[in-house]
Amino acid sequence: MPLTIVVGAQWGDEGKGKIVDLLAADMRVVARYAGGPNAGHTVVVDDRTLVLHMIPSGVLHPDVTCVIGAGTVVDLEALLTEIAAVEALGIAVRQRLVVSAAAHIILPYHRVLEREGDLARLGTTGRGIGQAYRDKAARTGIRAGLLTEPALLGAAVRENVARLHRQAPTLPDDAPELDVARILAHLEDARRSVAPLVGDATGIVLSALERGDRVLAEGAQGTLLDIDHGTYPYVTSSNASIGGVCTGLGVPPKAIGAVLGVVKAYTTRVGEGPFPTELTGEMGNLLRDSGNEYGAVTGRPRRCGWYDAVAARYGVRINGLDALALTKLDVLDGLEKIDICTAYKCGSRTLNDFPSDLAQLAACTPVYESMPGWKAPTKGCRRYEDLPEAARKYIARLEEISGVRAGIVSTGSERDDTILRKELLRPYGLG
Repeated sequence: MPLTIVVGAQWGDEGKGKIVDLLAADMRVVARYAGGPNAGHTVVVDDRTLVLHMIPSGVLHPDVTCVIGAGTVVDLEALLTEIAAVEALGIAVRQRLVVSAAAHIILPYHRVLEREGDLARLGTTGRGIGQAYRDKAARTGIRAGLLTEPALLGAAVRENVARLHRQAPTLPDDAPELDVARILAHLEDARRSVAPLVGDATGIVLSALERGDRVLAEGAQGTLLDIDHGTYPYVTSSNASIGGVCTGLGVPPKAIGAVLGVVKAYTTRVGEGPFPTELTGEMGNLLRDSGNEYGAVTGRPRRCGWYDAVAARYGVRINGLDALALTKLDVLDGLEKIDICTAYKCGSRTLNDFPSDLAQLAACTPVYESMPGWKAPTKGCRRYEDLPEAARKYIARLEEISGVRAGIVSTGSERDDTILRKELLRPYGLG
């Protein structure tokens, strides 16, 4: 059964949107398996830039069915805004978009609790995503299936708001986010519009696989933000790594045919938490500005650093990656020297494996090796042999120390600014 997975192998923001859009041309279904509107996937085609937060990045291909899986949490207002933005480009969405009836929805009280509660210290987006996942784990969440049952939906909202007031008596009674009448009135228009999109997402994906149709599972965030395998507690609230595919879409592990890990030619991270290769001076600013490293959701500047092969190897192992998609190579154009972190130094010890202990990771310093940069531009290159020799050597070294080959190399934001190394992708049914 031909299921391809695209997963972030770093701290997210690796450029998954472009890679999914590129591969979606050969897919029948593209499905999001985890996360919420904190995931901003940017797709650029013909000078049109589209930032997608909930709708899968395959939406630009008219024959692709787009699925939002049970593992996601859905902000109805944000979803409708996004549908309108896609439709404004002349792209039909509604007849080929399915929201899982089992996906949980984000409500106004989730946002106010996240902004004012203990999750704020972790550098979250404040969009209520963590609180929605909390309710899911506590069995008090509201799932999209209730959008088709307005009476049950209203009862669930009333019960949740009453419980919040019991559990947190300091919450202001007049807060609009906790006013049941306001919530329901605001929710009604969104409910009417989204309810027709609600369906059996898992059944759609499984039926496609059983027919032999090609399905792509689109990840959100990155492996190092995974709730179980990331740099906890500075993580997202869902399984961003490969495990989230089976739980978030309801597919068996044996359905997986190929796993593509997306990495930048350097490393970035948003929010708090240890980041061994972070550059805080002039070079960090150069990478940030050259790579336009600002959050697609919040606009926050991303923390930038050199390529971290220790973290990349961890992403390779956790996800069982078959190939890498290396993005933003062109951001390194013109540098005299490029550093690569090959190991960590922690006290007197040298670590080749990513530590699970957060305090140990915070105490690590990178062990670098340097490679010469290149003067000729890589931006817009579409054949591997057209890359400068130094750029090809840099890619070869990243492959060697990361443990997997780069089947895709992105050299710009446009869809066509991409090198497909078909000899590496073909064994996995890609390219």
